[in-house]
Amino acid sequence: MATYKEIRGTNIEVLSSDPSNPVEGQVWFNSTDNVLKGLGYAAAAWSTSGSINSARDTLAGSGTQDAALIFGGSPPNTGKTESFNGTNWTEVNDLNTARNGLAGSGTSTSSLATGGEPATAVTESWNGTNWTEVNDLNNARANLSGAGVDSTSALVFGGAPSVPQKVKTESWNGSSWTEVNDVNTGRGYGSGFGISTAAIFTGGLPATAVTESWNGTNWTEVNNLNTAGFSRVGSILSSTAAVAMGGWSPTLPGALDNTEIWNGTNWTETTDMSTARGYAGSGGTSTVAISFGGYTTTTVATTEEFTGAGVSQTRTFTDS
Repeated sequence: MATYKEIRGTNIEVLSSDPSNPVEGQVWFNSTDNVLKGLGYAAAAWSTSGSINSARDTLAGSGTQDAALIFGGSPPNTGKTESFNGTNWTEVNDLNTARNGLAGSGTSTSSLATGGEPATAVTESWNGTNWTEVNDLNNARANLSGAGVDSTSALVFGGAPSVPQKVKTESWNGSSWTEVNDVNTGRGYGSGFGISTAAIFTGGLPATAVTESWNGTNWTEVNNLNTAGFSRVGSILSSTAAVAMGGWSPTLPGALDNTEIWNGTNWTETTDMSTARGYAGSGGTSTVAISFGGYTTTTVATTEEFTGAGVSQTRTFTDS
């Protein structure tokens, strides 16, 4: 069997800390931690991160795994906003209108907070420091879904409480909302992914696995989720590569830990979350995502980070 030196051309280094920029296949001994480590591919996995400061559910989120924003939620109805730097959550300026069941889209420095419970049309824009109220939705609603890359371009769809509102889709151009073509299957508590011209709408209440794709003009039904549910959250930055996680089932066990990956055509089940939860918030991509807050048998503050299969990551080697 070939040795590490024969393969890599060098001996295993002994370092007091992990290298700042390791290369694929590099192995080193961390003398401080007294463990052997290396950079390589791993299976999909969830890990626990810093908890949010205010436990809540039915909240909204935006951004990425290392730079996320959460806002709104309950109980009680709140406007609290927190920013994540990849390690810790910090409270920042509140929404102007406290609410839960709202749609979030954008980044940690440029987001929209739209609609919410009690059923409202209020929209607020985040500039990295403050929330500013902008033009309202045409149709007040709660428990709606959203997609969008920043505060200048977004799409919202579905929602509750009444049947006519559940199918409505509206497009944001940076200053006002315009009604566009409806979704095919009306529902609230669904999940939204993507941007204003290419989005995915999946799951929802009544508990369903239905998935629809938006091409900038129309919604088209595509392949279903493997597990029907509602209040499922997911990464929000792509319509062709996304992850749906957690959710709620109207039957036992209630809170779901399912994780499914969308490749633009099909959903594939992957590693489950550590803590089953519904009514949570989320951000990120199909390979590096984050989920925070939510409801299990009680409202929680826990945060989990997802790393997809095939992503390079530092691993610790053990005897087991």
